[in-house]
Amino acid sequence: MLAGVMRAIVLFLLLFSLAACGSGERTGPNLAAARSYPGLTCAPFARELTGLALSGDAADWWAEASGRYPRVSRPAVGGVLVFRRARRLSSGHVSVVSRVLDERHIDVIQANWVPGELDEDQLIVDVSPRNDWTSVRVWYPPTNQMGTHAYATYGFILPPTPLGHDALAGGAEPAARVATGG
Repeated sequence: MLAGVMRAIVLFLLLFSLAACGSGERTGPNLAAARSYPGLTCAPFARELTGLALSGDAADWWAEASGRYPRVSRPAVGGVLVFRRARRLSSGHVSVVSRVLDERHIDVIQANWVPGELDEDQLIVDVSPRNDWTSVRVWYPPTNQMGTHAYATYGFILPPTPLGHDALAGGAEPAARVATGG
């Protein structure tokens, strides 16, 4: 009798876990399912979403913004977080701040953190010793947990007219389509 109950419980749990795998939904800080855009990269997406007239590799945006756009060390909604080059980020990376949760936590809209995907309201945590956003960890959607690596960043570039959360969220898919030529 007990063995039959145990088999039924195991079968239920197995079926439940398989159903969750097929749903495409995420759990944790990034609750929206990712959308796939083959060929989507972070810099063209962030440029299209924010209107920043910057080009080249994402890591080069920091220097290119000098004298053209405000560069700050604190997050602001609509600002662009610029990641430095690293072994894992040979061109750097850029993310658009969609929410400031507190002094060490933000949500971002970003392209290509997971290759070819657009993610909204994805958590980034400041792990810098001086709380100056020079080192961050990023939520990794495929594992539904914080990534294990800390990434060096320059700071935030502010567009002339930063968009609020709802405008950023509403503009994400059109920006992704334009950035991929679709």
